[in-house]
Amino acid sequence: MLKKSIDAYVALRRAMGLRIEDPEYLLRSFASWASERGETHVRSQTVMEWAASKGSAWRRERKLRVVAAFARHAVAEDPRHEVPPIHVFSHKTVLVTPHIYSDDEVVRLMRAAEQLPPTWRMRPHTAATLFGLLASTGLRLSEALSLRLGDITADGLVIRHTKFNKSRLVPIHPSTVSALDCFLARRRRARVSGDYLFASPRGGRISRKTVSTWFYRLARGIGLRGAPGTRGPRIHDLRHTFAVRSLETAPLCGAVVGAHVRALSTYLGHSRVAHTCSYLQTTPRLMRGIADACERLIEGGQQ
Repeated sequence: MLKKSIDAYVALRRAMGLRIEDPEYLLRSFASWASERGETHVRSQTVMEWAASKGSAWRRERKLRVVAAFARHAVAEDPRHEVPPIHVFSHKTVLVTPHIYSDDEVVRLMRAAEQLPPTWRMRPHTAATLFGLLASTGLRLSEALSLRLGDITADGLVIRHTKFNKSRLVPIHPSTVSALDCFLARRRRARVSGDYLFASPRGGRISRKTVSTWFYRLARGIGLRGAPGTRGPRIHDLRHTFAVRSLETAPLCGAVVGAHVRALSTYLGHSRVAHTCSYLQTTPRLMRGIADACERLIEGGQQ
């Protein structure tokens, strides 16, 4: 019964145009945990035990909030559900400071991926190419995993039905084109089935959980992350890194940086330009540029 309720909730959220990969993963994880204990409805104590089982305080609170949101929806139809309390593991929303990767760290991550045990023929090549694509384009992980062969065009990558249910064209650098061509050649030689660019051994879409497992194993192996439960660089930080490095290439002067930010916002698929502007205060180099521009403005000079 709990699984059916979650299925209906997920379907409703998707029908509203929302992308909920992480909440869906967490809800299904909770459903399995509860089912193993013979429970068919949300019970606050069970939610607490599940949320506390592993992860940082921020992640535990995140798990708690996801199930609480579902429970508030489900209790309207079935009062046997309990809505668990929130602010148990963290009393405020923690904004995670993004890790801006150095070029060397990205190279080390990709080289480590190439050394993954080939439990299936394309595994190391898929991991290395996927992480390289994320670093060179700033795509969201869900967008990269949803790419199909037909989405690779002469003009760039067609990103369909993204986080805000919109599609966009993402031009890519010649070096990225070359890397994808090499990957596609390997893919053809391996006779991979299905039309997902990053296909699983059975030809379907690779799961976020699988990619996350690869990433954490590799990041710990090359010293980018510590033991489980500790904070460190994330996959999504590759997107942050792309945005920051892109902004660092633009002169921080009035109209020029404004145009650059708007273009980057469109490229990344942000819903608001303000989300892109937040990157301007990410690195000392960008902050120094802003400070210099403000000083010129105060002195009556040119921005």
